[in-house]
Amino acid sequence: MSANETYVCRPFKLIALLCVFLALSLDIVALLSPAWVTADRYSLSLWGSCWEEAAVWNCLSTLRTDWQVATAVLLLAGAAVTLVAFLIALISLCKGTQWNHYRTVAIFLFTAVVLQACALVLYPIKFIDGKVLQTYHEFNWGYGLGWGATIFMLGGGILFCLRTDLYEDALY
Repeated sequence: MSANETYVCRPFKLIALLCVFLALSLDIVALLSPAWVTADRYSLSLWGSCWEEAAVWNCLSTLRTDWQVATAVLLLAGAAVTLVAFLIALISLCKGTQWNHYRTVAIFLFTAVVLQACALVLYPIKFIDGKVLQTYHEFNWGYGLGWGATIFMLGGGILFCLRTDLYEDALY
């Protein structure tokens, strides 16, 4: 490189890897969250339903209905696919630019987005349809983190689809 030449670094793959890491982190926290739906003296997560009676909290498993099991399975599958995508992306990024691996990572991430979105749409529809609560309730931060993870997965997938290697040499 001569003194007059400049090198433009486009860190799209590094930003994409950061998006996938954030998606995986948010997904894990969302899966472990105790608060997906809250109401007055009531809390519902993916794994348990708790309510307060006479200053004592009682909890039961929520994995008794088919829609709650389906939601948990879809979210766990999305998290597993995201973990595989993160590991492939990390290895590919450390070894150098390998376009075929980035396509695979993008396909895995788009698959995880579909799984997560299906679960996150199914959850409130079936919850409201079942009329579990007869009082005011709201979807809480655990549910919101699930959507945040899905958005980061989508962003990472889009960034892994960008082919910056085709025009970097010709223009700079």
